[in-house]
Amino acid sequence: MLGGRFPRARPRFPCPRIHPRGVAVLDDSGLYVTLAAALAAAGIGALGASLLRQSVILGYLVAGMAIGPHTPGFVADIPTVEDLADIGVVLLMFAIGLQLSFRDVRRVGGIALLGGGAQVVITLGAVTGLGMLAGLGWLPALFLGAVVSNSSSTVLSKVLADRGEIESLHARVALAWSTVQDFSTIILVVILTVLAEDGSTASLAGDLLRAVGLAVLYLAIVIPAGFVLLPRFFDLVARLGSTEVFTLSAVVVALGISLLAQLFGVSIALGAFVGGILVNRSDLSHEVLGQLNPLRDIFAGLFFVSVGMLIDPRVLLDAPALLLLSVAAIVVLKGWLSVGITLAFRYPGRTAVLTGAVLAQSAEFSFLLARLGTDTGAISSELFGVMLAAAAASMVLSPAVLAAADPLGRALDRRLRGRARPPGEAPDPGLANHAILAGYGRVGRVVHRAIRDQAIPVVVIEQDAETVAALRRDGVTVFQGSASNPVLLERAGIRTARALVVAIPDPLSARRIVTFARGANPAIDIVVRTHSESERAFLEEHGADEAVLGELELALEMSRHTLKAFRVAEPAVAAILARMRSRAG
Repeated sequence: MLGGRFPRARPRFPCPRIHPRGVAVLDDSGLYVTLAAALAAAGIGALGASLLRQSVILGYLVAGMAIGPHTPGFVADIPTVEDLADIGVVLLMFAIGLQLSFRDVRRVGGIALLGGGAQVVITLGAVTGLGMLAGLGWLPALFLGAVVSNSSSTVLSKVLADRGEIESLHARVALAWSTVQDFSTIILVVILTVLAEDGSTASLAGDLLRAVGLAVLYLAIVIPAGFVLLPRFFDLVARLGSTEVFTLSAVVVALGISLLAQLFGVSIALGAFVGGILVNRSDLSHEVLGQLNPLRDIFAGLFFVSVGMLIDPRVLLDAPALLLLSVAAIVVLKGWLSVGITLAFRYPGRTAVLTGAVLAQSAEFSFLLARLGTDTGAISSELFGVMLAAAAASMVLSPAVLAAADPLGRALDRRLRGRARPPGEAPDPGLANHAILAGYGRVGRVVHRAIRDQAIPVVVIEQDAETVAALRRDGVTVFQGSASNPVLLERAGIRTARALVVAIPDPLSARRIVTFARGANPAIDIVVRTHSESERAFLEEHGADEAVLGELELALEMSRHTLKAFRVAEPAVAAILARMRSRAG
């Protein structure tokens, strides 16, 4: 008993409640139902978009509108979906950080800090002026400029990942640029809050100093600690040999670093991005990325669904002119401004155009700034709807804008041919025309010796930490982790390799490796170890050029030795073994 009362029992299964508009709303406590409804809507939306050959982002947004409060039918609980979407943002940005490094960020640090900062300030001023010319007051116009000035690292990383360009030069520039924009959001929140609440700037300097100081303090704590502790932590977890523990540890690290960022007033997305870059220093960063990718894709879809739930389709009819102006400011004005700034830093024409194209969309933090405007009464509900619809429209257009920008960038490159490339920005030649050896056990060790004796470049993938350390001492190029991890195969250069040797005993992992390798590189020659006739047939049917049955080859070699002991002629022995091999196949 609590306070003389029995606590009221909670129903086992959540029941719908009635929305004021008369539609069924999923109960706040129904996390399971809300998650199921959001994922089902996301799946249907993504399927429809794929069938129509459109970006899945469009499918997610439409799915969110379908289960949102502005359309008939069931209305999923928005706060619950947003909480789930936050997990998607954290995992996505953590994964992006895993694919970069501090060296990559340092290379583009100048354009990110100076160029990104200049873009925010110029966009803010230009859009504020356009908004006032369109009839908005100075404060609503300032909020509109703040919303337009930001770009979504979540959207750009999703679009770049879908195109396989996440490690390209324009991707590194855009991601570092958007990180600076995330920092600018901290400053904009403070400025806009002070101006909206009392219009006085008396306390503005102190508030700004406090916000920036907390952000710097967060980085000063996390970066040194992460450099020292995180690589050692993942090495220790990997030695346990448990995939479940490893995956759980990766998720806990991602969420923990983001939670710490939130406590310091820094965005969870920025915190996750920094955390990913720190974990990148570990030799097992590719293993972390491979384990997180499925979770990332699921929860990132929920982020776009949550955005769609906020969109009111009536805005398209109520304020079409202001909506078109806002979309043009995001896509055209901000996009071309980013192109000009990137060119000013003497980057290649194609890099500049693609950087501008991928930044020509609005951000999740734009929704935060728009919500701040409504909460303080600085903007009307109509303008709030316009901001959300414009931001969502720019997200939908982002894949098409980037695709259209590619030929334009190539044409600009031809006009600017001979222009100097920024220091340190020459692309790495990478691995090519090499062999990949998956597994360095008793079989792999022999194969590796034969390959190296012929001076053929080879990359080894091995899970055992001690074996990896020994190979590195011998100067062997080796990656630690499971060869069935697609991220690891990509880093080993599967798309440019000439041959793949799968020398691991696990049949399920061998299947995954062969299937992925054949899809990534149709020309690669694949030989794989196997232990049964059925498995041999499956592997050769699904992409292996040759599946070697260990017991069969052992039996054939023993037969060869026995026949030679009885003075059977070599040609006859060869014919007998050939017949035996053909019957076994």
